[in-house]
Amino acid sequence: MFKLQAHGTTVRTELMAGLTTFLTMAYIIFVNPTILGDAGMPKGAVFVATCLIAALGTLIMGLYANYPVATAPGMGLNAYFAYVVVLGMGVTWQVALGAVFISGCLFLAVSVFRLREVIIRGVPHALRVGITAGIGMFLAIIALKSSGVIAASPATLVTLGDLHKPPAVLAILGFFTIVVLDCLKVRGAILIGILGVTVLSFFFAGNKFVGVFDMPPSIAPTFMQLDIQGALGVGLLNIVLVFFLVELFDATGTLMAVAKRAGLLVDGKMDRMNKALLADSGAIFAGSLLGTSSTTAYIESASGVQAGGRTGLTAVAVSVLFLACMFIAPLAGVVPAYATAPALLYVACLMLRELVELNWDETTEVVPAAVTALAMPLTYSIANGLAFGFISYAVLKLFTGKYREAHPMVWIIAGIFLFKFAYVSH
Repeated sequence: MFKLQAHGTTVRTELMAGLTTFLTMAYIIFVNPTILGDAGMPKGAVFVATCLIAALGTLIMGLYANYPVATAPGMGLNAYFAYVVVLGMGVTWQVALGAVFISGCLFLAVSVFRLREVIIRGVPHALRVGITAGIGMFLAIIALKSSGVIAASPATLVTLGDLHKPPAVLAILGFFTIVVLDCLKVRGAILIGILGVTVLSFFFAGNKFVGVFDMPPSIAPTFMQLDIQGALGVGLLNIVLVFFLVELFDATGTLMAVAKRAGLLVDGKMDRMNKALLADSGAIFAGSLLGTSSTTAYIESASGVQAGGRTGLTAVAVSVLFLACMFIAPLAGVVPAYATAPALLYVACLMLRELVELNWDETTEVVPAAVTALAMPLTYSIANGLAFGFISYAVLKLFTGKYREAHPMVWIIAGIFLFKFAYVSH
């Protein structure tokens, strides 16, 4: 079924690769409930939804697309969901789930009708780089704020927090632990860092231990609670657009990167890319029903590929491990925000490396990318970063006489965002 011999691999290698991938991305079962919990969602239900959708999406990826790629709720998208859409715009989490559902339907449609390549080709490489870097910086500011390393200031907007408090000290310690372990190629470095800070929090920060294993909490508080009608309301167009665009670029980029690392590209292309995207979009669709923000393919899958994973059996192994995680809800419930903050900050740092791909001699490419990246953390909104990026790209290409270099898709998306700023913002 998985064509193990054709891919030059064995069952043992695939299962070990699955364990490796799982250890590098298992942090999401602690981070996602923390972030969505800040938006008012029940943490226990989100924990179960996270485990279930990671298992389901990864299983479909393994059985249907036969790729060693794992999926789970995406970092950046969960932060956008909680801190921008729900807390920033005052939208209920039920309506936000409705927006995720609609974006999943759009993603499914462009995958089924093979429109993905038209859209991907239409968005300039520079803006894709800016989006990734901007989400990285957005994650960084969230991580530093939740750990107490930075704080609000009426004089300077943001300033250094109290570094004598246990949360800040433990978060800094956790961050360096994760980076050092990862540099030393220790499997599960991020997970070790999160669990290490959590253990220390019982001794130095007044956290209370309530056990490790238990039956999974009820998923009822979030299951089928999405409000699609509310999400179709005027003013949510830009929210859906952001979810859709980030899902599309994130999934496509990750799939290509992992397939390239595994030597699975044929003439520079993934011959089962559409199947993989259908698996990904199906998981977004199902995740909104279960009660979690958008899922996406995880770049951490590359660690499993590094360990020899070449087929969907690797993904199936990851799926089984995520299902098993549903029984460690008490442990997930006591992981504080400052324990997951180091993981967020490290992921943020890694996302900034995309900037080296920019052509720094071409101002009309670099400036929109930089504007996109800077606007996301400074306006506390991924949507604003995308909007400023597309609009500045269109304006600079138009007034420098290079308008032919901009794909029609750029003008369409820039026009939508301009309309939003002119008529929808207030």
